[in-house]
Amino acid sequence: MKCLLVSDLHYTLKQFDWVERVAADFDVIVIAGDHLDISSAVALEAQIVVILKYLQRVGSRAKVLVSSGNHDLNARNEGGEKVARWMTRARRLGVAVDGDAIEVAGTLFTVCPWWDGPETQRLVDAQLARDAATAPRTWMWVYHAPPSDSPISWTGSRHFGDDALVAWIARYRPAMVFCGHIHQSPFRSGGSWIDRIGDTWVFNAGRQIGPVPTHVIVDTDERRATWLSLAGTQVVPLDAPLVRPLAGC
Repeated sequence: MKCLLVSDLHYTLKQFDWVERVAADFDVIVIAGDHLDISSAVALEAQIVVILKYLQRVGSRAKVLVSSGNHDLNARNEGGEKVARWMTRARRLGVAVDGDAIEVAGTLFTVCPWWDGPETQRLVDAQLARDAATAPRTWMWVYHAPPSDSPISWTGSRHFGDDALVAWIARYRPAMVFCGHIHQSPFRSGGSWIDRIGDTWVFNAGRQIGPVPTHVIVDTDERRATWLSLAGTQVVPLDAPLVRPLAGC
């Protein structure tokens, strides 16, 4: 199985165009949050309409998994916490979104929402417990925030990750977690696009300018992960210990 990870596209339509062009080359497309941009001059509802059209077109070429990020929140739940309610519209288009679990080629993918407070965090906890009961040997998560105290959550001056994710990884030991949120991690000294927490591989592609987003390609048949960006290309074998510095090509 060949998976493409991108995240933090922030309504950069030329990067969504690129994802649409390459989608047929992959079995699974993961877009790990922050599809919208709250600082854009384009109204949030107008952005949602456009992004839904992109997700529908990409979804006609590959299986698409889409989690919410902090820029994607357009409503509040009963507890007053912000949620990305528009994602239910993406589900109707055949896209796997927040709260969903889907099996592809014997791998279970769990798509988690951005949690804005304790109520949504409890929902994520319940979601992971639910999926753990039936998860096959290979289980992967889509989760916008990276784990705390990891190179993939390093901004260059501090770690800005999720403590809850670290605890969940320790409890359930998924094979992989696809993240985003911290744009600069792969480009900072001490940062990275990849880390390993116990047996779990975690990824954050980062963000860059231009028509091609930073992206990670995970090939589960060839057992390797490749990061591609304007800074170059790095490859990590997934059947060996993580060794730094990473190999470039």
